[in-house]
Formats: sequence, C-alpha cells, structure tokens
Amino acid sequence: MKTPLHFVAAVGTRTRGLLQDLGYGLRLFLRLLVLLPRTLRRPQLIVQQVFFLGNYSLSIIAVSGLFVGFVLGLQGYYTLSRYGAANSLGLVVALSLVRELGPVVTALLFAGRAGTSLTAEIGLMKAGEQITAMEMMGVDPLARILAPRFVGGVFTMPLLAAVFSAVGIVGGYIVGVMMIGVDSGAFWSQMQGGVDVFKDVGNGVIKSVVFGVAVTFVALYQGWRAQPTPEGVSRATTRTVVVASLAVLGLDFVLTALMFST
Repeated sequence: MKTPLHFVAAVGTRTRGLLQDLGYGLRLFLRLLVLLPRTLRRPQLIVQQVFFLGNYSLSIIAVSGLFVGFVLGLQGYYTLSRYGAANSLGLVVALSLVRELGPVVTALLFAGRAGTSLTAEIGLMKAGEQITAMEMMGVDPLARILAPRFVGGVFTMPLLAAVFSAVGIVGGYIVGVMMIGVDSGAFWSQMQGGVDVFKDVGNGVIKSVVFGVAVTFVALYQGWRAQPTPEGVSRATTRTVVVASLAVLGLDFVLTALMFST
C-alpha cells in the first residue's frame, strides 16, 4: 500500500529529474552559443543543413499552408459578409497568416517533421558509437554535428514560415476571389494598405526565429540525451514533438503579448 511518503518521494524524484534536465539543457545551449562564431565561419555546413531541413519539410509546409488559406478564405468571407466587410478578406487572411498562423503552424509542422529527424539522427549516432569515435579522434561533436544543425534550423524556420504564409495567401485568394467572387482589386489593396511591414511582417519573422531556436534546440537536446538503444531513440523523438510543441505555444503567447499589446 502506498503511503503519502511514496507520493512525496515520487514528486521529489520528478522535480529532481526536471531540474537536472534544465541544467543539462542550459549548459548545452550556452556551449552552442559559444560555438556560434566558429560555426558561422563554416557556411558550407550551415547551407547543407538548411537545404536538408528545408527540403525535408517544404512539401508538408506548402500543402498545409494552401489548405489553411482555403479555410481562412472561406471562414473569413462568411464572417465578414455578415457585417458588409467582405472586401477586407485579403487583409484578414494576410494578418492571420503573417502574425500568427504562419510562424506557429510552421513551427509545429517543423517539430513533427524535421525535429524528429534531427533527434533520431543524433540518437542513432550515439547508439552506433559515432559520437564516441569522433571524441577519440579529437573531433568536437558539438562543433561538428550539433552546432551546424542548430544554426541551420534557426535559418530554415523563417524561410519555411514565409513559404507557408505566401501559399496561404494564394489559397485565400483562390477561395475568396476565384470561387466566391470577392473583388480581386479590393482583396490585394486591402492587404497592401493594412499590413505593416515592420509591425506585422517583422514581428512574424522574429517569432519564426525564436521558434526556430526553441524547436531545433529541443530536437538536438533530446537526441543528445537519448539512451543509445532503439527504445531510447523512439522515446526521445516522442518527447521532441511534445516538448517542442508546448514550447512553441507558450512562447507564442509571450511574444504576442509583448508585440501586439501596445
């Protein structure tokens, strides 16, 4: 029979494990920041990772952006038409994508697609003792493996978010203008007049960069700390999706409150 002491012990064990993970994560993050100047001097490694991560996620980002644009065009029209403001559909679609849906949905899809790939790749390297072999040869695995992937993920996220938003706007145009019949000139003019480059687009880019840092680091950390077994790698990939998704949603609330509250 379990007593209250067992409950206290379980809570203490979980708390200690959480604090250990936070400590290990902070240490790894600081080491990656220290390696940042060295990594930027090797752009070929960064470009290689940007190509891999972007190409790996581009198709699902584009298709998802198109269907999100379809839904925004349809729902936006039916809502705005009730108030006689259907011509503002382009503005609503653009602001929804650039401010919020573009960065957030892209980050969630990136976590499920490229993030799990990064975790599995690092975890399998550990399981195959490739990390140990590099250390024995005097090669720093953080500088050679983790740092380029970290920088590449941070650079890739804003590019994918831009693709998502652009394709989503096209999807909104297809539904709103070509299918429903909203005036094409009003669709584009309302968008151009209402979207502020610095406040809306700029803040969306900042969100994408922050999400890129969070998702890529979580993926690399989970792979780095994974148990070197098939079961350990599988659990690490699952944790990547869960932790990265929660981090994105939490950071989105904080950033939105800071950016658009004034």
